[in-house]
Amino acid sequence: MNYTTLAFDIKDNVATIKLSRPETANAMNMDFAKDLADVVLRCDDSPEVRAVIITGTDRSFSVGGDLKSFAEQGTGLSHHLKEVTTYLHSAISRLTRMDAPVIAAVNGIAAGGGMSLAIASDLVIASESARFTMAYTKAGLTPDMSSSYFLSRIVGLKRALDLTLTNRVLSAQEAYELGIVTQVVSDAELLYHTNAMATQLANGAQTAFGAAKRLIHSGWNQTLETQMENEAQTIAQMVQTGEGIEGITAFLEKRIPNFKDQYR
Repeated sequence: MNYTTLAFDIKDNVATIKLSRPETANAMNMDFAKDLADVVLRCDDSPEVRAVIITGTDRSFSVGGDLKSFAEQGTGLSHHLKEVTTYLHSAISRLTRMDAPVIAAVNGIAAGGGMSLAIASDLVIASESARFTMAYTKAGLTPDMSSSYFLSRIVGLKRALDLTLTNRVLSAQEAYELGIVTQVVSDAELLYHTNAMATQLANGAQTAFGAAKRLIHSGWNQTLETQMENEAQTIAQMVQTGEGIEGITAFLEKRIPNFKDQYR
């Protein structure tokens, strides 16, 4: 499929999704939402994809919703937004639950939906010049794309309210200190470090990655005993997979495991 709002590439088992509406600082309109939902589904469905990178173009990751395109909808805006968020939320759900680890490489501004997309990723590597702001209430709107779910889990309830109500802009270092960002690197080395991390993860145990992601997310909503039972059931399943058998065998044989040949 040809995309009009993003570029997509797969190389060495790493899929790179580059948001590409530079004339709007990668603002999210209907076309963007549909493209993102489709490309994420392709990543989830392809056995070739073992890690995913999401990044922006020029000096922006994404400024969030395309308010100009929203305003053009007139009285149909409510219906339009429900449709746009249907696609965007499908993409977020799929990214969160897919086996392949997802890395957001944040260059420049990540505002509104851009910040939401970043924090929904498994890892966030930010350039030193990156900036983060919730932005929603500044335009009289409310969070979407999972930020009302993830942000409080990352920074705590009061800080999430602070960031959402004041819309203060965080530097990359401030975002790192709050736990929003997992690593800060120089602008020039952002993609180098991101690709290195993605390559490392692409060589890892994909089934275990996916199961571990789902365990960690479900742990917020379970009792201790229920979550420990989920852990017991999952690890018991893992030792029966090709990856689990290969991982244990490689450890005992003191060699690097070859997980790629064991997945799916």
